[in-house]
Amino acid sequence: MKSIITILSVLIILNLKLHAQNSKLTLEQSVAISFGNSKDLKISESKIVSNKAKIKEAGSLFLPQLKLNLGYLRQSNVDPYLIIIPFSAEPVQLSEVILNNYTLKLSLQQPLYTGGKLSSSKNSAEYFTTSSELDFSNEKNNLASNVQVAFWNYYKALQIKKVTDTILLQSEQHITDTKNFLINGLATTSDLLKLEVQNSNAKLQQLEAANNIELARVSFNRVLGLPLDSKTEIVADQEDPGMEDLKLASLTSDALTNRIELKSMDYKLKSASENISAIKSSFYPSVFLYGNYYYQNPNLRIQPPVDVFNSTWDLGVNLSWDVWNWGNTSAQVRQSEQTYVQGKLNYEQLKESIELEVNQNYLNVVYLAERINVSSKAVEQAKDNYKVTRQKYDVQLATSTDIVDAETSLFQTEMNYTTAVVDYRIALIKLNKSIGIKDFKD
Repeated sequence: MKSIITILSVLIILNLKLHAQNSKLTLEQSVAISFGNSKDLKISESKIVSNKAKIKEAGSLFLPQLKLNLGYLRQSNVDPYLIIIPFSAEPVQLSEVILNNYTLKLSLQQPLYTGGKLSSSKNSAEYFTTSSELDFSNEKNNLASNVQVAFWNYYKALQIKKVTDTILLQSEQHITDTKNFLINGLATTSDLLKLEVQNSNAKLQQLEAANNIELARVSFNRVLGLPLDSKTEIVADQEDPGMEDLKLASLTSDALTNRIELKSMDYKLKSASENISAIKSSFYPSVFLYGNYYYQNPNLRIQPPVDVFNSTWDLGVNLSWDVWNWGNTSAQVRQSEQTYVQGKLNYEQLKESIELEVNQNYLNVVYLAERINVSSKAVEQAKDNYKVTRQKYDVQLATSTDIVDAETSLFQTEMNYTTAVVDYRIALIKLNKSIGIKDFKD
């Protein structure tokens, strides 16, 4: 019975794997797979965990620090300390020689004033953690956009292959018809040769299209984090992406408001500003409350020392101030201030880069929208021309050159239209990314 259950379990697992291998991926499934496999996302998640630990580290410094020290010391044997007392025949030994020393020390330290160093350090860590969380979200958005681009490039390669297959079938049918015409004396050998040359060209285009599919599949697999030789297949939403009425000024404004990179850099600047304050705190004194509890054998506060464990304690306040360190603190402040200045300049450069990116993507979307309109009309015209030419060729009112030209024109216009539609989708993806629209579902 146990063996039967084991066999059934294996068969179920194999069936699930086979189903997974044969299923076609939707765009949403592709994005989900890439999120699960991305090493960059895992690195970003690790940075968030690390930065949150930094916040906890900074916060812990506000609280009392308790330290325990245990020690043992073995000393070499020495002669006892003797003094001579008047009217005494023998020298008097003040204390015994203790060779074994044991120490237990419990120390407590509480910061009272640090010139704002602790609060600034904690604020800096919090701002930097928020920035890393935004970076993680931006990393996901970039990956989702890259997956979509790879997905639609793969889809475009598949569609072009379908067009080449259709053209090749038409070409082979024309060769068959022309051979019959040749037998009946209605066509010449030259007509047949022209069609065979056109057929050879169609086969080359088909081979190129098939190779482009494999190249697109490899790129798709790489973005998804799958083995490059995986035989992945996709199923695409055939819905028309539609033509959007876009305003450049509005898009640029949205980008400067929504882009996660700008928000992340803003928090980095806040973190850098707090870091400057933390370094400047070294110009001020630091005040600590401290206390110690000792449990020692011998306890040196008890005189004369005896080979017995005794406990003592102390409590005090300590002020520490770097009155002069040859400009060390000032140099550190200048370094941190220049880091902040560099961050501000990088922030402005990023804004300029985003404005340029939005502008370029906007112009590309507008161009491709118009290209779709022109290509669509060209396809209709090419189809009508091919239909008329084919009818004429069937009754020998058109030459093989005419039919070849009509097929070539139809092939090219269909290729242009297919490319324009997919490129328009990709252009919209890039435009959405540039204006800060999220391309994935949480």
